Amino acid sequence: MIMIMIRAVVRPEKSGIVLSELLDAGYVGVTKEEVYGRGRQKGIIVGEVHYDELPKELLIIIAEDADKEDIIKIIMRNAKTGENGNFGDGRIFITPVDEAYTISSGKAGL
Repeated sequence: MIMIMIRAVVRPEKSGIVLSELLDAGYVGVTKEEVYGRGRQKGIIVGEVHYDELPKELLIIIAEDADKEDIIKIIMRNAKTGENGNFGDGRIFITPVDEAYTISSGKAGL
């Protein structure tokens, strides 16, 4: 079995719906963390104040490679703001996972 890690950086107001849709689709194992950062837009400027670090949520999902496209579609569809999306909607990163173990049982794999 080939495993992958999907890390999605999304707007905080979108993480709840993304998590709900992942759960409804059967992807129950998710880690969520509050993070701060900026993308290509380099933050935002409101009046004379430059907000360099914007709040985001990092969602981490370990899944089988065969589920990758389905998970990405769920995240993209539910994390996008507006019909065409907007700057700051987030980003998805995919990396391979060589091994995973359940601590309580010592079992390898998902």
